[in-house]
Amino acid sequence: MFSQFTTRYSSSSSSSSSILRATTRYTRRTFSMTKPTPSHATASSSSATTKPADSKQTPPTTNTAANDDDDPVTHTQQPIIFAPKTYQYTKGHMDVNDLLPNPFEQFHKWFKEAQEQLPANSDIIVESTNFSTARLPSGRVSSRIVLLKELDKYGFLVYSNWNTSKKAEDFNSNKYAALTFFWPHVQRQVRVEGIMEHVTRETSERYYNTRPRGSKIGAWASPQSQVISSRDDLSRLNDEYTEKFKDLPDDAIPCPEYWGGIRIEPLEVEFWQGGVSRLHDRVTFRRDDIANPNWEVVRLAP
Repeated sequence: MFSQFTTRYSSSSSSSSSILRATTRYTRRTFSMTKPTPSHATASSSSATTKPADSKQTPPTTNTAANDDDDPVTHTQQPIIFAPKTYQYTKGHMDVNDLLPNPFEQFHKWFKEAQEQLPANSDIIVESTNFSTARLPSGRVSSRIVLLKELDKYGFLVYSNWNTSKKAEDFNSNKYAALTFFWPHVQRQVRVEGIMEHVTRETSERYYNTRPRGSKIGAWASPQSQVISSRDDLSRLNDEYTEKFKDLPDDAIPCPEYWGGIRIEPLEVEFWQGGVSRLHDRVTFRRDDIANPNWEVVRLAP
């Protein structure tokens, strides 16, 4: 369904089952800071805020200051998120014995099932993934949604600007990264933790040549993650490179040296299947080194 995602594994198509789309109602959770209770507060004032033991439970609330000049303890009550009581994960269970022996093959199987079982007119993008990196020595973590472009026998490939982007700065100090895929319509999640490495120039150019002309020019025009004064600056740069490459056919626009692919070679791949009463199934493939072809398979408590 999504032609830009490729894999070098093949597996038989599993039978699709009718999926009922379940919807969870959420509201935003917010928090506010209030002044500590003064040391001279009386016991009676404290007890006045204590909820009677037999009172009916209500959704938790948070306080939002009505006016910056007001006393911070005078707030407007607003509801925040609370655990939904009606939604349950009911799509199935996962048994270790039912999994394929290799996490790449198992991922491919789940990915294919997530594609095949997409609800009609769904806006879910199956290949979208949360890509997290961290910078050293601060340990500061950065996350963003990217699209998985390829899965090969070594790992998961994504493409980007590896010169000016924040992920490039993280990569230069710390090669560890994580991916998270979530497919709500099948109530499944896959977490990947591993080590980043650059793919070959040939691999980067092969994928770059599949991109639309505008996306190729955009790779040249955007100093990704750098501060620009306005949208006009970006448009001007795009116009400059559009003019520069105007006489070249699409397949002749070169791939920038700083643009290319990163492969995340996993040390750990966790498969999560939602379960009733939050008794989820979690099975992890793990190894101590990316050169180790053998995987330990363990079940984790939810």
